[in-house]
Amino acid sequence: MSTIEASPEVGHDDHGHDHDHDHPAFLAHHFDTPEQQFDSGKLGIWLFLVTEVLFFSGMFCAYAIFRALRPEVFEGCSQFLNTKLGAINTGVLLFSSLTMAWAVRCSQLEQHKGLVGTLAATLSCAMIFLGVKSIEYSHKWGMGLLPAGLFAYDPSNPHPTDHPNYLMYICIPFAIALAGVLLWLVVSAGLGNKMHVAMAMPLTVVCLCFFVGVGLGMVLESGDETAEHIDVHADPNGLASAPVMLEAEKAAAAEAAPAIAASGAMVSVDESVLEILAGDASNTGVTSGLNALEQQNAAAGTSTITGDEAVVGAITTTEIDVMTPTTAGVFFSIYYCMTGIHAIHILAGIGVLVWLLVRAVRLDFNRQYFGPVDYVGLYWHLVDLIWIYLFPLLYLIR
Repeated sequence: MSTIEASPEVGHDDHGHDHDHDHPAFLAHHFDTPEQQFDSGKLGIWLFLVTEVLFFSGMFCAYAIFRALRPEVFEGCSQFLNTKLGAINTGVLLFSSLTMAWAVRCSQLEQHKGLVGTLAATLSCAMIFLGVKSIEYSHKWGMGLLPAGLFAYDPSNPHPTDHPNYLMYICIPFAIALAGVLLWLVVSAGLGNKMHVAMAMPLTVVCLCFFVGVGLGMVLESGDETAEHIDVHADPNGLASAPVMLEAEKAAAAEAAPAIAASGAMVSVDESVLEILAGDASNTGVTSGLNALEQQNAAAGTSTITGDEAVVGAITTTEIDVMTPTTAGVFFSIYYCMTGIHAIHILAGIGVLVWLLVRAVRLDFNRQYFGPVDYVGLYWHLVDLIWIYLFPLLYLIR
């Protein structure tokens, strides 16, 4: 049930028109009471959130299907995601949910200063989230970890220096916004317009928080060296233990060589050359070719059979390179689709929260009219909840 107090009954004249002095300014003409207006808006926002859930459900289904079909791709590519950045953003969004719920309560109690402060805190958390995300995106773009059609990762040059400064391009719109708000603040202060100063001051802090997020992301990204040393080109699981596995396979092959020779299998001289070339982890094609030659020397089935039909050892599955446009490119397509659309929802939430902040400074909300704050709060909680699912699915499950 709503906590809105019922307003006095609206009066009507002989022609059925409302008396202006009995009709509050915040009450739309097609509603009889504030409670009716609030309940109608609440139903509308819940219907909208249902469509949002259905929208994101399609992407989660795509994620589940591709992960079930190619689990080794997810295990390998997820190691390029910075868990620290994802964890920081998770904490930031959780705190923003607290401040948003606090803002709803302040609007109900007509605590105007508290409402402005909590809305500004929610906006600041959203900007920090985008700042950290901009570091994460620009770092991956520089490495060539892009969607399938643009995927250009080079294992021999994982950090090229000739790529554009993506971070600068991301920061330019936010820098322009900060400059505009600062100019608004200075002009308003010079003209003595207290109302505009009260609006521009919290928005200045909000814009600065984006660059706080950028700095925080730089610190965490520079301290995470995991992805810079990953070798996912020989191991089907995309783990850094590929060189160790290669040595173990060489030892097993040496032990099985006498038995293979006794069965009449011929080993080409070129195979020794391939083994030398395969020592370089970047020669993924040579490594795959060597694996194929080794399996050709084995008998059909899943084991190596000698001349006296003795089982020497099991044949391992062919190792694959997961860092290709058709494998890793699809993973990053799903990654950018899910996190990018979530970031767009963050931007939309920022726009609506700025509108609420301006109205809160104007003292538009009271005990009978706080519906917009409540509706935006529900939307913001859904955005946070979606990230709560994205973080473990993309960053943690390996």
